Amino acid sequence: MQDKMFDAFNGQTRQLFEPMRRMNALMLDNMEKLTHYQLEAMQRYSQLGTERLRRATEIDDADSLRDFGSQQAEMMKELSQQMQEDARAMSEMSLEFKSQMEKLFSDTGRRVGEQVNVAGQKMREQADAAVKGAPGAQASSQSTRKK
Repeated sequence: MQDKMFDAFNGQTRQLFEPMRRMNALMLDNMEKLTHYQLEAMQRYSQLGTERLRRATEIDDADSLRDFGSQQAEMMKELSQQMQEDARAMSEMSLEFKSQMEKLFSDTGRRVGEQVNVAGQKMREQADAAVKGAPGAQASSQSTRKK
């Protein structure tokens, strides 16, 4: 008897915490993706900055300064494009995460609805069984009172 109750309790607890576990796993996966992407972007930007500093140390006359200035404008254009690509990629990751969360909540809501329907059906069945058994129970209680 206790084993059945304990097993039922464990099953109900698993059902209760399963949506939270899935949500936490999804959030952790998303955080990991974003962090990895941001670290890669930071590495790209720092390498670009370091490269520009090295080029600046190589300036030794007016011609090399002019070349550096034109390269600087080109580099800013590339940097701007890279930043737009990074923003687009982060936006896509966010939209993917949003759709996954919506699906998770939708699935969880559907499951909860199904569980409520099953529980309601069981309660109706138990109530019907109690009603059907009630007249016999009243007669026996009344017969004990008459004695």
